[in-house]
Order: sequence, then structure tokens, then C-alpha cells
Amino acid sequence: MAEQIATRDAYGKRLAELGEVYPNIVVLDADLSGSTKTAVFAKKFPHRFFNMGVAEQDMMGTAAGFALTGKVPFVSTFAMFATGRAWEIVRNSIAYPHLNVKICATHAGLTVGEDGASHQTVMDISLMRVIPGMKVLVPADAVETEQMIEAAYKTPGPVYVRLSRAKFPVIFDSNYKFEVGKAKVLTEGKDIAIIACGLLTSHALEAQKILATQGIQATVVNCSSIKPLDEKTILEVAKKTQCMITVEEHSIIGGLGSAVTECLSENHPVSVHRMGVRDQFGQSAPAEELLKAYHLMPEDIAKEAKRILTERKK
Repeated sequence: MAEQIATRDAYGKRLAELGEVYPNIVVLDADLSGSTKTAVFAKKFPHRFFNMGVAEQDMMGTAAGFALTGKVPFVSTFAMFATGRAWEIVRNSIAYPHLNVKICATHAGLTVGEDGASHQTVMDISLMRVIPGMKVLVPADAVETEQMIEAAYKTPGPVYVRLSRAKFPVIFDSNYKFEVGKAKVLTEGKDIAIIACGLLTSHALEAQKILATQGIQATVVNCSSIKPLDEKTILEVAKKTQCMITVEEHSIIGGLGSAVTECLSENHPVSVHRMGVRDQFGQSAPAEELLKAYHLMPEDIAKEAKRILTERKK
């Protein structure tokens, strides 16, 4: 069985390592460093760590100030508060002047689990995508997270990285290379394409295995760079399969599914079915139970793929 690591844990580990290499990194947190794992950085570099308290808007404004002095602030709290409560400050104080601030928000999506609907943001990708100049990245596992955090540091301007609370399988090895603006084709198949991001990339790979036992060949794409979107790869896959499923732990409104359908509607219209949260809030339950309740398990993806292909033959 594959090792399971939460992307927030990989973030905390890699951030502390980068702190040794890049002395201009400072870290800000909103009294949640134990949960966001920035406490690892705080222990190593206490004079470069700032607990801003439960004051997310002030934290974003302070990060903007740090950026203006040449520091590279990494700002962390729960995704609900980073993108919701502090949205106007992110928009006006960070993105509008295009400041070099890295917002690495944890506890995103349904898999926050028992924290319930108030803390389960399924609209954060949408909120960040719409901000001009904001890059939006969603790692699929711990390996990609570590590479993504360094890439965020090296990418000028504001970056939003969406991280999870729940532990999920490590699906990549040391040969994997993350690039901003690039999607990765993980399996090749002629019948249907499954475009996934974040934790559900592992579910897409499991669905591909289920489909293979039924004689269905599926292409699986890890689309960890939501913005900028790798339109070239998406178009190539669309032309090959002519039908797609997008899978995300996020609302189907404004997230990965929206980004893919916007690209295809303008360039190569094909059938796209979006799997995600359908105009609903989350609920309080263990992560896996929620993914089952919202029909986002591997067997759900495989079932939907088979249904689409059956419909196309009629």
C-alpha cells in the first residue's frame, strides 16, 4: 500500500528546508501554525515567523508590507479564511500591486472532514482564479507539494497553493517534475480522459484501473496548475478522446471543471462532465465518508465514465 502523507505536512517540512536556503523568506500564520504546519519553520527560525492571531485580513496586509521590503512572505491559515475572510485584502493589497506573496492555505475542500461546512471551502479555487495575476496551484501528493512550494518561491508575484488536511497516497516518485503552467499525462487511453487535481488525482488513477478491467482505456491527467492552465495538453487530450470528466474536491462552479470547459468551448468543443460538489455546502463527517456522500470515490468516477461512453454509443 502506498505511503500516505497530508500535503500540509509536506508543506511544513519543505518550507523549513527552504528557510535555510533563502534568508528572505518570512512566514505569517493566523494562530493555526500547529494545524498548517508552519510551526516547523517557527521552531527553526523564530525571528522570521509571525503569529498574527485570528486576524487574517491584517495578516494579508502585513504580508504585503513585507513584500514591499524585499522579503518573500509565505502566509498560511485555513483556506476558508485565507480566500474568504481576507479576499478583499488579497485582491487590493496583494494582487492589484502584484506583490510577491505566497498564500499557502491548508484544510481546503471536503476532506477537512469533521470541522464541518463552516470550514470546508469548496469555492476557494474560484475565488483565487478570478483575481488578475494570481497563480492557482493544487498539488496531488506530498512529492508534488514539496516541488510546488519551491516553485512558488521562484515564481514572481502572488501565488495561491491549495493544501489538504487529510492524508492521501503518495503517487509520484523522485523522478516527477512539477512545472507551473504544465499538466502531466499520467496514463494514456483512447476512450475517455479524466482530468483531476489535488487529492482526487489518486482517485482518478484508481478509477483508470477499474475501467481497464472492463476494457475501457482512460487517459488520466494531473492538472495541478489551475491557473495558468496548460491549454495545449488539455486540447491534445480532448482531440484524442473526444470526451472528458473533470474531478475535483471543489465546487463544479469556478474550479477545475470550469477552467477546462472554458478552454475547450473556445478551442475544441467536446463533451465534458464535471464531477465535484454540485452547488452544495459540505457537512461534518470523516473525509472518506464525505467523498462517498458526494460521489467522488474511484468507483464513482469509473461508473460515470462508463455511463458517458454508453450514452455516446446510442
